[in-house]
Amino acid sequence: MSDTRRRVKVYTLNEDRQWDDRGTGHVSSIFVERLKGISLLVRAESDGSLLLESKISPNTAYQKQQDTLIVWSEADNFDLALSFQEKAGCDEIWEKICQVQGKDPALDITHDPIDESEEERFEEIPETSHLVELPPCELSRLEEIADLVTSVLSSPIRREKLALALVSEGYIKKLLGLFRVCEDLDNREGLHHLYEIVRGVLFLNKAALFEVMFSDDCIMDVVGCLEYDPALVQPKRHREFLTKTAKFKEVIPITDSELRQKIHQTYRVQYIQDIILPTPSVFEENFLSTLTSFIFFNKVEIVSMLQDDEKFLTEVFAQLTDEATDDSKRRELVNFVKEFCAFSQTLQPQNRDAFFKTLANLGILPALEIVMGMDDLQVRAAATDIFSYLVEFSPSMVREFVMQEPQQTDDDVLLINVVIKQMICDSDPELGGAVQLMGLLRTLIDPENMLASTNKTEKTEFLSFFYKYCMHVLTAPLLAAHDRNSKDLQEGSTKINPVCPDNFQTAQLLALILELLTFCVEHHTYHIKTYIMNKDLLRRVLVLMNSKHTFLALCALRFMRRIIGLKDEYYNRYIIKGNLFEPVINALLDNGTRYNLLNSAIIELFEFIKVEDIKLLIAHIVDNFYEALESIEYVQTFKGLKGRYEQEKDRQSQRLSRYRRDARSIDEDEELWFNDDDDDDDDADAVEKSQIDDDFADSYGKYMEAKKAGAANGATNSVKAAAIPPASPAATANSSSALAVKTVTLPATPVMKTARVGLVDYPDDEDEDDEDEEEEEEQTPRKRARLSS
Repeated sequence: MSDTRRRVKVYTLNEDRQWDDRGTGHVSSIFVERLKGISLLVRAESDGSLLLESKISPNTAYQKQQDTLIVWSEADNFDLALSFQEKAGCDEIWEKICQVQGKDPALDITHDPIDESEEERFEEIPETSHLVELPPCELSRLEEIADLVTSVLSSPIRREKLALALVSEGYIKKLLGLFRVCEDLDNREGLHHLYEIVRGVLFLNKAALFEVMFSDDCIMDVVGCLEYDPALVQPKRHREFLTKTAKFKEVIPITDSELRQKIHQTYRVQYIQDIILPTPSVFEENFLSTLTSFIFFNKVEIVSMLQDDEKFLTEVFAQLTDEATDDSKRRELVNFVKEFCAFSQTLQPQNRDAFFKTLANLGILPALEIVMGMDDLQVRAAATDIFSYLVEFSPSMVREFVMQEPQQTDDDVLLINVVIKQMICDSDPELGGAVQLMGLLRTLIDPENMLASTNKTEKTEFLSFFYKYCMHVLTAPLLAAHDRNSKDLQEGSTKINPVCPDNFQTAQLLALILELLTFCVEHHTYHIKTYIMNKDLLRRVLVLMNSKHTFLALCALRFMRRIIGLKDEYYNRYIIKGNLFEPVINALLDNGTRYNLLNSAIIELFEFIKVEDIKLLIAHIVDNFYEALESIEYVQTFKGLKGRYEQEKDRQSQRLSRYRRDARSIDEDEELWFNDDDDDDDDADAVEKSQIDDDFADSYGKYMEAKKAGAANGATNSVKAAAIPPASPAATANSSSALAVKTVTLPATPVMKTARVGLVDYPDDEDEDDEDEEEEEEQTPRKRARLSS
């Protein structure tokens, strides 16, 4: 069999019944030795890697849909699809599959899995009668036709045969002709039968039938048939909605008729699936899988066709950013871009990347700056959804744009500040938009998704930018709440807890901001620390501990808890210096004996300080607040803090007492050490010391003689020279060279300290009177006694 290649996309059906794109490549059907059979192979066009290797099994049911799709299921309900770029390629591979399975290529399905009993039942049917015989398409036979369609739904092979019969005989258009007749005659019974027939035909789940039913000249009649549900007293008016209420607006004229038709078809089919057809039961959930695939591939085709039309998208963004564009026109343009982005979610990852890069190149982010600042709530909501798609796709792309914005004199024009202001000014009582925007801001400032390169660090650059130009906008509501509280205090407010925003919506907003700031404390070390210190932010946040909304007080407490959890000495000193435990302890005391979340959260804060033994904070708490806290006995936290404090105080006292003693007194341990050292020396060197003492006596005697002689002659230099015993040639015969060396090293010993001081006690006056030997002998013991003491 020849090896043929066609360009295809490989899709797999995920657990949510959505098609995932596995890549683009070229398909071939060849014999694979390992699989022992003819197999479908798809190799990626980018690198030649194997995207798909599937043996054509005789028992696998393959379906051809929309002329360019082949769909089948493998083991464990693993659904696969090949989407061909050309119809010719699809037909060729389809013929190969049918050839291997021995099926007729004219069929759109090669095989349906059926049980043995059903297979036996149909074994006797002649091959020539492969089609179901349909009753004549007449008003009088509508009930018979409805029964036939309903009866085949339980049998896959009979569904296939009925579908072939309906297509081959052009039966669908004949039925829709009868619908128009019944409606003209107001024949309710016939219209109810037609509802059952059309609904049953949809559940046949055949792409060939969908191509007919959803064509321009048939789809509205199909919708009309589905209006007459027998369970309803009055028919629904779906056609009126589709033709009058839901009007197609071309924000920019679409010149491609095929694209326009595809958009109309997709909207109407989606309406049929989501609105008209009842929610399928557990047994019917797979009946409309082909309908889901039909819509999916239509959306992929629409996005691809629009993306390829450069003139169309260029015109869209030109008008979106043009100041001359009126508000209604801009609203339509924003809604179009939003829907366009929503459709792009059906694209596979690499195509979605290309899609968003195209939007970025066309100027989607500058356009969002304009529309997010508009007063129209619908426009802002649509713009928020578009911004959400962009942030989820690539936070780095948004950050790069923000940092490249020209630095304006007014920070308000920056995109992130526009987003923050929209969050703060959300008019929704439940703050739905603010919650969404807060999540997007959190994604943008999350260091985990910031890239680092060799030339620059995105984290450092963006966070520096954010704290310089945007953080003051984010914290403005918090600072305003603090300022209001300060004003109340200055005016002598009589409130017990002067405060705080009592408005529920404002409290919710402040809680969102605090949640974001708490995230910053956890993930931004340097920048948030500098900001908190410079703005005294923690003090301003703790004002909210007085709020009547417990959830807001808890948010403020959580912010402080994250700061203390870092165990940072700078933070701890900042808290102590500002006495910032006071509002927390006041909140605990004001809460009284109530056992609630606020009580538990505050106690957990102090328990953490105790367990982690944060000494600075423990000392501050006990010194300043223990009298107020010692009455709390239902937990041992505060007594434990006091115990830690006392232990540390005792250790400090013991440490300081050693340094406060008299400097002249020697510690007992040190004295014992010296005594032990002297004893060891005496035992080890007793003989040597006696020799040194004898030698010292001889040396000292000679020194005194030399001194007396020097004084008589007035020669000072001679005295100094004679003062070095080892250099004296008059050393006694008992003094060996080794002893002379020891004499030089004598200053290291206690005995030599005495001799050394004597040696440097030079006479101050050359005219010093001679002293008799008795006076010298009297001086010598006195000097020894002083130095040895």
